[in-house]
Amino acid sequence: MDPESARRAVAAVWRIESARIVATLTRIVGDFALAEDLAQDALAEALAQWPASGIPSNPGAWLTAVGKRRAIDGWRRRERYDERLAAIAHDLEREQAEAADATGDLPYDPDAIDDDVLRLVFVSCHPVLSREARVALTLRVVGGLTTDEIARAFLVPVSTVQQRIVRAKKTLGDAGVPFEVPPRSEFPARLGTVLGVLYLIFNEGHSASAGDDLMRPELSREALRLGRILAGLVPREPEVHGLVALMELTAARFPARLDAHGDPVLLPDQDRRRWDRSAITRGRAALARADAIGRGRGAYSLQAAIAEQHDIAPSVDDTDWPTIVALYEALEQVAPSPVVELNRAVAVAMADGAEAGLAIVDGLAADGRLANYHPLQAVRAELLERLGRADDAREAFAEAARLTANERERAVLLARASRPDAR
Repeated sequence: MDPESARRAVAAVWRIESARIVATLTRIVGDFALAEDLAQDALAEALAQWPASGIPSNPGAWLTAVGKRRAIDGWRRRERYDERLAAIAHDLEREQAEAADATGDLPYDPDAIDDDVLRLVFVSCHPVLSREARVALTLRVVGGLTTDEIARAFLVPVSTVQQRIVRAKKTLGDAGVPFEVPPRSEFPARLGTVLGVLYLIFNEGHSASAGDDLMRPELSREALRLGRILAGLVPREPEVHGLVALMELTAARFPARLDAHGDPVLLPDQDRRRWDRSAITRGRAALARADAIGRGRGAYSLQAAIAEQHDIAPSVDDTDWPTIVALYEALEQVAPSPVVELNRAVAVAMADGAEAGLAIVDGLAADGRLANYHPLQAVRAELLERLGRADDAREAFAEAARLTANERERAVLLARASRPDAR
């Protein structure tokens, strides 16, 4: 294997497995920053060995094993080998005890979670960190997003994100934060951030902010998996069920979102027969569970209700757009943001005409809140095209292409810019 192929293979494995590798190493060494350093060392070793030896059958396990060996080497050098071996033995005893719990041989702990990645999420969302630092750190370590991608998601400089992550790691180390799911009494201090980062990780999988692929579905699947575990841990929290519902109902459309070449297929053109009906059923059931708790719909439940309207409609024209507009208006009251306002503009355009939607979009463009957010220009271009303003649409498509960092999406937008009247 040539070095470039090995580099691409390592990058692909890291993108998929990094959260589990770092989480496992954190559990073993008890130090988040050290665990990430060990994982990076393992990556360097893979780049050195894989060109000659080939990709191992289980590359994630290979990287984890290398990280463990590096940890043991470090303990030996610091003359703490025996102490740490005892710690590993203790971990093995604990794991065996947890296995016994599952068979009923020991008392059952309803708060125990045998999932290193979810523990890592809770550690990254510790209240000792600022909210901004929690989100940045979790997206970096659990979501595998680069600092550039995180900066784009929050419309802040890359240096700001880098500083937040470095400070967060140091703060966690100085505070000696344990690698564990917190007691139930501490959930309220962390749950909102945990839900927020799962939502952002899912969205990065739904629409990759950069790179050659439009989607990163492995990220969305991992966010959904963790959301389901979390829903089992806190079954009386409606917004957990609301987030699960939103992810299920959105992921249901994944099979029809790309064509055979990996290019996006817009909602009006999707073959709805390819949508995952099982996911739709699960999502609607999760939304019903959220509603049954009886505290009213929060931001995630409202977004799930919007996704539900799309999923149950036989076509775009037969979608209940007035209901979707009303749901977006409610969402603006609960969680106001310019992105919500932009999405409402799309629904208004479908319910009341392109001119009405464009008025909202132009207002957003004028106030500058989404100046570097390429979907604003993409939506504006679509509406201008519908109104027959071909030259203006061409300029908006070109501006959207300039602003996006996703290569696949840029190519599609540039193609639209060259022929804006062709859908």
